[in-house]
Amino acid sequence: MAVPPAGSKFTAEESIIIGNTVLYGATSGEAYINGVAGERFCVRNSGALAVVEGTGDHCAEYMTGGRLVVLGSVGRNFAAGMSGGIAYVYDKSGDFDFYCNKGMVELTRVGDAQDQQFLLETVQKHFEYTKSAVAGRILENWYASLGNFVKVMPLEYMRALNEMKIAEINKKLVGVTEEEELGRSV
Repeated sequence: MAVPPAGSKFTAEESIIIGNTVLYGATSGEAYINGVAGERFCVRNSGALAVVEGTGDHCAEYMTGGRLVVLGSVGRNFAAGMSGGIAYVYDKSGDFDFYCNKGMVELTRVGDAQDQQFLLETVQKHFEYTKSAVAGRILENWYASLGNFVKVMPLEYMRALNEMKIAEINKKLVGVTEEEELGRSV
């Protein structure tokens, strides 16, 4: 957890509070940052959960796992080479797609109930741990705020998850078909 020092006069969500390459290659854990991260935040993240209120350039570059929630603006080249994990960006200004490197990712609105629940719980934790003014404003008007989130999902990761879902469905269908055949033979 990173928060501004007690008595600080600056606005956290407008100030860089942690430096460059924070969470580079992170494999697990959680980080809640009340403020902005420098460049290359969460590069090669493979398993950590991170919440931050803005980032510099190259955030989520080569990310292979984990989850990232950005509650503010990002620098250029977001998600370059991102092959795994999921990022959610609060895009209040509507210009996130300009800063995102869309070569390997798809950008969608957050419509899935599981994603919405994850975001709500994560933003609530961020507020609880950091007393973030940004998280507080988002939570005050949650349903309207939810429409500003963009989900960043690597295409190959999405394909692999879909293949796993299809395999699970096929497994269930085979079980149903076998039960029907047993029922007919009795």
